[in-house]
Amino acid sequence: MTQADLYTLLPIIVLTVWALLLLVVDLFIPNDRKGWTALLAAAGLALTAGFTISLAGTDTYIGFGGMVLLDGFATFVNLLLLFSGLLGISVAYNYLKRMDIERGEYYSLMLFSVVGMMLMAQASDLIVVFIALELLSIPLYILAAIAQPKGNSGEAGIKYFLLGAFSGGFVVYGIALVFGATQATALLDIAAAAASGAANVPLMLTGSALILVGFAFKVAAVPFHMWTPDVYEGAPTSVTAFMAAGAKIAGFSALMRVFVIAFPSLAGDLAPVLAVLAALTMIVGNVTAVAQTNIKRMLAYSSIAHAGYILMAFVAFGRGGEIAASAVAAGIIYLAVYALTNFGSWGIVIALENAEGKGLNLEDYAGLGKKNPLMAASMTIFMLSLTGLPPTFGLVGKLYLFQSVIAIDMYWLAIIGVLTSLISAFYYLRVVVIMYMREGEPTTDNEGWLQFTWVLMAAATVILSLVPASIFNWAYEAARQLVNL
Repeated sequence: MTQADLYTLLPIIVLTVWALLLLVVDLFIPNDRKGWTALLAAAGLALTAGFTISLAGTDTYIGFGGMVLLDGFATFVNLLLLFSGLLGISVAYNYLKRMDIERGEYYSLMLFSVVGMMLMAQASDLIVVFIALELLSIPLYILAAIAQPKGNSGEAGIKYFLLGAFSGGFVVYGIALVFGATQATALLDIAAAAASGAANVPLMLTGSALILVGFAFKVAAVPFHMWTPDVYEGAPTSVTAFMAAGAKIAGFSALMRVFVIAFPSLAGDLAPVLAVLAALTMIVGNVTAVAQTNIKRMLAYSSIAHAGYILMAFVAFGRGGEIAASAVAAGIIYLAVYALTNFGSWGIVIALENAEGKGLNLEDYAGLGKKNPLMAASMTIFMLSLTGLPPTFGLVGKLYLFQSVIAIDMYWLAIIGVLTSLISAFYYLRVVVIMYMREGEPTTDNEGWLQFTWVLMAAATVILSLVPASIFNWAYEAARQLVNL
């Protein structure tokens, strides 16, 4: 291992070692003190974030013969993933004990999943992309079923595993076809083969389409979204919150890197497909969410819809130059927006859920405005942000996304984005109406770390909407390194 190899994977190595040590240390922590395991896991994520920040800058570290790299794009995504991991621990800290499913390995599995997500953001070879995909997925399969035999957790884990394995097969087959077409798995070598005319274009196009299908399963894009509502509803809510944010961030970051670097020559063929995929995902996700009465299923379909919004930024991946950089920046900014709003809204869902499985219907939010005004106000902020209304960061994120498709003259896609946002206003604002205009006595958990999470997310959602330029500039510089301007 050279010094460049070490620098490139240093944050991932640190977190992997920490997760392995945590498995051993947890054996000596009593069952009634598993909170210490959570605190140690959070410390590992914070330490890894410190190493990631220390390596941030204008330099690009390339390791292991170009199979992995650490650039501004990877740093931005890795910090977002580590932040999501910390929030995932925060919302789980008291929830697992309250639901009587507290197990020390929960936190180690979460760390291993974050390792896979970070590796996916840094992968510059299709083989590493697949390894990272499996590394992030397998712990999530176990976490989804960790509450077995309580509720539908086992069913959720099995469904997620079967469909996840199925989507992994698409990715492997796609990689095999791309290798057959270009004799390479390194992203830069694939692009060079296509540019020189040495690649078999139909075979490469088919392979890239299969890779896209595999990742569409992971990010829950229509028509590959079937698993999402059942898994989100059946899995422990703290797992759902972490999965909804982390898997999306990792999946979209890998898609952006793979397609921007390896397949820009296929943009003419793939862009219309991506645009239709984005439109279908926005329409199906939002329309289906209207009919939901369970808050977890509603947020599951909401998650599907937001995958469609993020796909809007992905449509311009092959344009190159400022257009591609701005589109990628819009995509990763919206991933940050979604992470903030996601953990805030799921944190409040966790606060109202009780051990009997009650508190998950929309009607259970009746009276929250009187019972807990701060919680109701925070939930209102999250609903406004998911809709894309001021004064929230969600409005800023959607404006950047719409701008990315308008820049490539896809006005029809921007119009669909606006119209589906109007549809989403119905079911998001319905929650606000129920909280403030109906009588009820909701039972809430005001545990410290959980309350700290949703209060912090609510504050960040509003404050960042007032100073979006600094965030966009950071994201834009990260995107510039990805598209090699």
